[in-house]
Amino acid sequence: MKTITIEGQLRTEFGKRATRQVRSQGAVPAVIYGGAKEINFSAPAAAFKGLVYTPNFQLAEVKLDGAMYRCILKDLQFDKVTDELIHVDLLELSEDKKVIATIPLKFTGSAKGVKDGGRFVSKIKALKVKTLPKHLQEVIEVPIDALEINENIRVEDVKAENMEILNSPRIPIASIVMTRQLKQEEAAAAKK
Repeated sequence: MKTITIEGQLRTEFGKRATRQVRSQGAVPAVIYGGAKEINFSAPAAAFKGLVYTPNFQLAEVKLDGAMYRCILKDLQFDKVTDELIHVDLLELSEDKKVIATIPLKFTGSAKGVKDGGRFVSKIKALKVKTLPKHLQEVIEVPIDALEINENIRVEDVKAENMEILNSPRIPIASIVMTRQLKQEEAAAAKK
């Protein structure tokens, strides 16, 4: 799995004044939850770019004063006006503790319905799962080969090994819809 390394400094001062000072130096305040204790640190805004501005699911290795923490992204906060990153929450991975993560879907194969003239429509791009850190993966693969025109794949149809899917099971994640051309051809055939 792809891992991003973030090097930062532990924060000793807290409050609005200290936070403003950190941001004025081009750094972003951040917190690591889930471990023995909360760890407050700051790192340059550029260090978070590879983790924040991507659709991919990846791990973060945070290096602070010689210690290293394996984490996943938990939450982000952006400035309402400038849209700059102003705070990051990370969740420390512990081998024996399940984590909740949002993992992107990857549709594999070519649907039979597309070959018959339909159009593939993706309705959900990622699923929320609960699993142990060793079972985390970059994507959840969903085969779509058997999908026909006007059929759906639902959350309950996804097979994710060693993962508990937290999304509602009846929600459709992808479907094959009829194209306008196919509808016109059917209407013309029905009139004959």
